[in-house]
Amino acid sequence: MSTHIADANMRPAPDQELVAIADYVCDYKIDSQEAITTARHCLMDSLGCALLALQYPECTKHLGPIVPGTSVPNGARVPGTQFQLDPVKAAWDIGALVRWLDFNDTWLAAEWGHPSDNLGAILGLGDYLSRKAIADGAAPLNVGDVLHYMVKAHEIQGVLALENSFNRVGLDHVLLVKVASAGVAALMLGADKDQVIDTLSQAWVDGQSLRTYRHAPNTGSRKSWAAGDASSRAVRLAMMVQKGEMGLPSVLSAPRWGFYDVLFKGNTFAFQRDYGSYVMENILFKISFPAEFHAQTAAECAMTLHPQVKDRIDQIERIELTTQESAVRIISKDGPLYNPADRDHCLQYMVAVPLIFGRLTADDYEDAVAKDARVDALREKMVVTEDARYTKEYLDPGKRSIANAVQVFFSDGSKTEKVEVEYPIGHRRRRAEGIPVLEAKFLDALRTRFPKGQAQRIYALCQDEQALMATPLNQFMDLFMI
Repeated sequence: MSTHIADANMRPAPDQELVAIADYVCDYKIDSQEAITTARHCLMDSLGCALLALQYPECTKHLGPIVPGTSVPNGARVPGTQFQLDPVKAAWDIGALVRWLDFNDTWLAAEWGHPSDNLGAILGLGDYLSRKAIADGAAPLNVGDVLHYMVKAHEIQGVLALENSFNRVGLDHVLLVKVASAGVAALMLGADKDQVIDTLSQAWVDGQSLRTYRHAPNTGSRKSWAAGDASSRAVRLAMMVQKGEMGLPSVLSAPRWGFYDVLFKGNTFAFQRDYGSYVMENILFKISFPAEFHAQTAAECAMTLHPQVKDRIDQIERIELTTQESAVRIISKDGPLYNPADRDHCLQYMVAVPLIFGRLTADDYEDAVAKDARVDALREKMVVTEDARYTKEYLDPGKRSIANAVQVFFSDGSKTEKVEVEYPIGHRRRRAEGIPVLEAKFLDALRTRFPKGQAQRIYALCQDEQALMATPLNQFMDLFMI
């Protein structure tokens, strides 16, 4: 006979990790002008990425109401379309559009991710709330509110990522999108601090995505809509709590049943810094290449070498790629690449294409380019090596470099110089160089979807920070309708 010891049913105080996020969400005042201006550029860049994604049928097939023909009063608009959706599906669509081409912002630390993925929740819910407010005779949100929400969502996701590697336990980084979006969505819905805590607890206890769809041999298109799914779920959970759904106070720490014991190998979260505006100020923009961020500087190296090798591709004997540990672990791939999602997460592919063609665009991941026999031939000649200094400085809070180097060796014994780039153009250290290119990227994206005059009006408004911040959010979203 065995004796059963019952679990103690004393409801505890909320986990401190939840309380800290809720305190930040509800009480912290964003006073960093650099963070607000960077958020404006992030908004521009993210919407530009969304518009570019509309050129790809594999993306657009997912858009629109779940039940075709459904009409939603005061529904949120999806940029570049005619859709008017409930805030949960709008968050899904906007989030998927922003992420589809792997061209939006990036955060690299112990965990990586793309904090502008949270815009799905912020814009989808914010536009709906603004239209509903107007219908009720109240004031809508403005774009300035959106920029402040963006800073907070970026900070939650990014600070949690600094010292905590979810990928090492097989969980995808969109978990952090769900948590950050849930906290901010709760605030947007008017939640008090206890309700924010309850919403966060629901996000942590929810089913979490595995990284299976990001890695060989299962890399696939789900990685392009996973963030939209996470931000959408965050809005749904926040709305449920706003209607009175209870929380789970020890969702992280509960023995045996909590997140730490079930999904984090019994470890608790570590924190490098308090929540503020650090993440937005240091965010990495993907400006030149729609490519997984650990390969951005590698692609830049390859572009530099292109003029020296373009007429000698058949003479190449080997290519040495020097990189950081994270790139070795997640994007170094041998063997067949089965689809665009596979290719834009292959370091060797993202070096081969610019070496051969002198470019790396979203179209270069499609079959038409991938079937060029020279691409796989070059991949087979690549040797990938970790540089311990690159790895160390990648994790250094004062540097956060993403270094790569490329050198090409020819069969006659000659070789190129070793081209090294430590900081990509989207890095904070290269803001003066990068922002004009980012703005040009945004204007080019606008012109793919809108008439010249409409594109120019949107661009001019986004350039005027004070006018943009004062613009009602619903009016801003209307500018992006076709």
